[in-house]
Amino acid sequence: MNLSIFKSYDIRGIYPTELDDETAERIGRAFVQHLGAPAVAVGRDMRPSSRPLFEAFARGATAQGADVIDLGLTSTDELYFSVGKFAYPGGAMITASHNPKDYNGFKLCREQAIALSGDTGVFAIRDLAARGGFSTPRTTGRIIARNPLPEFVQHCLSFIDVTSLRPLTIAIDAGNGMAGLIVPAIFRHLPCKVIPLYFELDGSFPNHPASPIEAENMADVQRAVREHKADLGVAFDGDADRMFITDERGELVGGDMVTALVAKMLLRKHPGAKILYNLISSRSVPEVIKGEGGIPVRTRVGHSHIKAIMREENAVFGGEHSGHFYFRDNYYADSGLIALLVVLELVSREGKPVSELLRPLDTRFRSGEINTHVDDIPAKLALLESHYSSASEIDHLDGVTVNYPTWWYNVRPSNTEPLLRLNVEADTREELEAKREEVLALIRS
Repeated sequence: MNLSIFKSYDIRGIYPTELDDETAERIGRAFVQHLGAPAVAVGRDMRPSSRPLFEAFARGATAQGADVIDLGLTSTDELYFSVGKFAYPGGAMITASHNPKDYNGFKLCREQAIALSGDTGVFAIRDLAARGGFSTPRTTGRIIARNPLPEFVQHCLSFIDVTSLRPLTIAIDAGNGMAGLIVPAIFRHLPCKVIPLYFELDGSFPNHPASPIEAENMADVQRAVREHKADLGVAFDGDADRMFITDERGELVGGDMVTALVAKMLLRKHPGAKILYNLISSRSVPEVIKGEGGIPVRTRVGHSHIKAIMREENAVFGGEHSGHFYFRDNYYADSGLIALLVVLELVSREGKPVSELLRPLDTRFRSGEINTHVDDIPAKLALLESHYSSASEIDHLDGVTVNYPTWWYNVRPSNTEPLLRLNVEADTREELEAKREEVLALIRS
């Protein structure tokens, strides 16, 4: 087995050289034994390797005594919903999300859609799969087909008042991923006009990578918004759990600004609620949450941290710059689709274009994430902290965050590579550019 495919948040590698069918079968057995689960739900995306990986995983899971609930082609948020709604002891989504066509993998969760990370199960499953020695079950499990899509559609729609939606025109880029299956099932219940881009399920990604966090992969939906004079544009990643939007001019909207928009709408329905945002979101996000009467809670980057804190705090919503949006009433799991529906309700109720809704919120300037290879990460972090010792505040929630009255930066290590990830925000573009270059020079010296 290639142990490098087991990551901090999931299992992922090139098929079949790094992740093959035999490994998938062992992962299926190890997953069932680790959870002690009598049944597990399994969904898969549209990649050509997803079907053989499902069959191999199911062989292992059933050989270990568990029934496999075959959800067929699903999005990752539909898999999480199914585990929560139907009270399955565990779930596995076969996908490599936004990665290129040669990749595939598994996102694993336990009961109530609680995601497994490296420390909470993925590495234990890795070790068990590698050494073997599986226990002998009393019976062999069965494969049982189930289509959760009708219930999932109604669940997503329950987050909004459908009657409040105006007949908006929306350009939607499915990236040949699972949104091509899920989006039509949702929008047939809405008064909106959809301009569809790349809704055909095709795991070879013939048009562009299904990774909308990269600006170049948003170009087609930006063009469609302008050509059709749409009210907004949307692009999903391959397994359709993340989404990014554009305004009515085709201008890109950051994930942290989407967090602010969703927070505004949800706080009208849940006054005084707690809302989480990760520490590289704009300062505008907690300002919006406070301004709408909510309680902002700042967290580390990463879904396993955010979901755990949401449960502890009973937070109604959490958002990340990376297009992940988490909802308490969605089993604390992420769903870009639900976030989109909430934004559509806000736009409809306000009767204003997206750019106008953002104008009073999006007032600062951000660098985006800049990665640099660093040999000695602890030494570099210590150097940065020492250089900016005059800051009004320095914290270590995730890497090092240095705050000044008109600008701040966070630099944090990658979980998987010798990289430092830098994010800078400032009140003016000039200060942003100056401070970004200043901090980068120190990192790269």
